[in-house]
Amino acid sequence: MSYKIKHEARTIHADEAHLLSGMEHFLVWLEQNRRSVLAGALVAVGALAAVGGALWYDARQEEAAADLHRQAVQVTFDRPANNPAKAEENLKQAIALYRRVVEEYPRSRSAQLALFQLGNALVQVNDVKGGIEAYNKYVATYGTNKLMLGLVYQRLAYAHLLNGDREAAVKALLNVVGLPGTLNKDHVLYELGRLEEGLSRPEGALVHYQNLVKVFPNSPFAGEATVRMKALEAKQTPAASPPAESGTGAPASPPASRPESRGTPSGASPKEPAKR
Repeated sequence: MSYKIKHEARTIHADEAHLLSGMEHFLVWLEQNRRSVLAGALVAVGALAAVGGALWYDARQEEAAADLHRQAVQVTFDRPANNPAKAEENLKQAIALYRRVVEEYPRSRSAQLALFQLGNALVQVNDVKGGIEAYNKYVATYGTNKLMLGLVYQRLAYAHLLNGDREAAVKALLNVVGLPGTLNKDHVLYELGRLEEGLSRPEGALVHYQNLVKVFPNSPFAGEATVRMKALEAKQTPAASPPAESGTGAPASPPASRPESRGTPSGASPKEPAKR
């Protein structure tokens, strides 16, 4: 006789919360935290609006600064050579535009180059102190731009020279020697040598010329530096002593006298012209 195995049906009592889908859970949580979610959403929208507004404002500032800078550059180069008065007027107009870029849009990319060009233009109109001030401001504000900084220091040195301060010019150029990545270091070494010569310091001049020739042998300034080195070394070398006299102490005999004419033998006096 066969027996059938009787299986009892199991009843599972599932909690109602487990039957809800993930989306339903989120909707319930959203309903329960409606105020907090709404406040957070408003904050996020406000932050995005602020970031977007700042980016839009910066873009407009960059555009306005670039436009002013273009006008300044155009006026700078549009100076008639045959009309000095007009050329000076254009340069002054360019200075005013450069100032606006620097003062009104200091965070723009155009402000950095405009400040350097402002210094150049001020020196050109003989406002040397104003040019020095502009160059020093560039160094203080954009000192991380090593590539441009070397050129600014060189211009600053020239301005100090125009102002009659050679020592300040030397200090400005020495700042370039220690800068990595500058493209005008060979020129600066040559200028340092010339300045040291002008200050009657030939030893310092030789050091700069030697560094130039050693580090930048292919520089167009290396040839001139070599010439200057030889000239300085010749000045420092003592003159050769005259040859020693004979031991008898007698003075050296004078060179033989040149005959007065080919027909007169040596030692004979030429005939005097007949008196009338």
